[in-house]
Amino acid sequence: MFRYIGLALFFLAGTAQAATDGAIKWEPWSDAVFERAKRENRLVLMDLEAVWCHWCHVMNNTTYRDPKVIELIEKHYIPVRVDQDARPDISRRYENWGWPATVVFAADGTEIVKRRGYMRPIVFQSILEAIVLDPSPINYGDNEPVTEFAQSALLDTKVSAQLEKSYYETHDPVLGGFKQRKKYIDWDTAEYAMLRAKQGDAKSEKMVRQTLDGALKLIDPVWGGVYQYSTHSNWDNAHFEKIMSFQAEYVRIYALAYAQFGDPRYLKAANDIYRYVKEFLASPEGVFYVSQDADLIKGEHSENYFKLNDQERRKLGIPAVDKNRYARENGWMIRSLAILYTATGERRYLDDALTATRWIIANRALPGGGFRHNEKDIAGPYLEDTLSMGRAFIALHLATADREWLERAGNAAAFIEKNFRSKDPGYVTSVDPKGSILKPKVIQDENIIVARFANLMYRYTGSESYRNTAEHAMRYIATEKVALRFLASTGTLLAGFELANDPMHITVVGPKDDKQAQALFDAAIRYPSVYRRIEWWDKREGEMPNPDVQYPELPRAAAFVCTNGTCSLPIYEVDKIAREVERALRVATN
Repeated sequence: MFRYIGLALFFLAGTAQAATDGAIKWEPWSDAVFERAKRENRLVLMDLEAVWCHWCHVMNNTTYRDPKVIELIEKHYIPVRVDQDARPDISRRYENWGWPATVVFAADGTEIVKRRGYMRPIVFQSILEAIVLDPSPINYGDNEPVTEFAQSALLDTKVSAQLEKSYYETHDPVLGGFKQRKKYIDWDTAEYAMLRAKQGDAKSEKMVRQTLDGALKLIDPVWGGVYQYSTHSNWDNAHFEKIMSFQAEYVRIYALAYAQFGDPRYLKAANDIYRYVKEFLASPEGVFYVSQDADLIKGEHSENYFKLNDQERRKLGIPAVDKNRYARENGWMIRSLAILYTATGERRYLDDALTATRWIIANRALPGGGFRHNEKDIAGPYLEDTLSMGRAFIALHLATADREWLERAGNAAAFIEKNFRSKDPGYVTSVDPKGSILKPKVIQDENIIVARFANLMYRYTGSESYRNTAEHAMRYIATEKVALRFLASTGTLLAGFELANDPMHITVVGPKDDKQAQALFDAAIRYPSVYRRIEWWDKREGEMPNPDVQYPELPRAAAFVCTNGTCSLPIYEVDKIAREVERALRVATN
């Protein structure tokens, strides 16, 4: 989702004014708005904003306070304002057009004009006037339907080669990150680079470490937490919003990088980011909030504020925190904490993950294994909430070998299959309300995650139903028109690799109250891999969820490393697990 920030934001300078109540009477998004537009012969103007977004505040304080803009909107438009964090379906649909994103619709829901980023009053006036004079839809080329899909769920060699080429060519060889004005870690690219580095690709290791090292500059040295991105084609000009997706994914990526490369700076980065989350984005119940604003005063740059120390900042105040508690955002952080626990063995991370998980189950669960977004949703359910929690459950299962989490992950996968499967390849972003103006779309990034999640469920359980889900998603993202839509789509490479290959597989055999078995399992989950299946078979619990390997009964606890249809001899010593995995990987790549 965030890899296209650099292409999606277009900023024009403006002067921020003190925010006051404006004259525009914003409506919430609903189909009723379009019915009213038909009756009143009006157009629908949507302002899709983020509550943490600096340029959204600037546009609200200047453009939407301009008398001429207000007059034009009152006369010809029904204004609708949407918080993109609150509506994942609309956010995903227009994520490459903001934030803020401005979309004008005809009364029948046809898109007429889409604009990205802040627009000065005089510019916006001219656009509003021009649309009234000629409301003909502009063809941006981004809504052309996909009618022919990949015949196979496996990546075509031509598509794979082009994606590999883009993976290398879009990397900035001097500073890391993408070759673009905005610098940040694209987590799919970082994860793929770590996978390739583990396979012996020295160039990928250099690429990912360059990016990881550069992005350390985006971590707030006072409070911790990571800023969203840096401008000016370097890592030194941060924009100061702190969004849960970035906090969670950077914790996860730095945890994986610490496990793989052993660099203590990466562990410090993960710790510093989570230190911030605990203080500023964690509720008293231990569940996680959404974001913290970029601005102390909405619409005014906060560069000088973030140069201050803790005491000086607090004296001036603290930027606003969005205290909604969405299932999606919590799933992101729960998964990352489970992975940080496997990389470090520090129980506090797992305890925090479990606390948030229990709260979300108690307060956001839906019948059938799914999750709603917030306490009460005006639309939905949305694919991302259940998908995010499903991935969190499987990460908890890997970290603990507790079968409850695998069962819950399976329930989430079943809910996705029942509610979001499209008749064509792919899964839609939300449940389709009958008669809705905007029909739910199939989104590339969401389907990459569906394919990876369902494939991992297949590996853990052996159930063909999960394989079917993974392939249904993969046939969409493997379609050439979809896969090559953007310059970089390493998530597609990740999903394609995982569907075609077995994960790194370690199983501990022995009672769960046996100290040797516990030590072996702890060593197994420490082994670094972005694609892994870690299991613990205590025969008192019955058969393995996926009995694809028959393990012998032994007089004492042992571990087995399995790859390419063969397994190692029993491993009894903790320090030999990593050695045996490395040997198996060498055999697999030769």
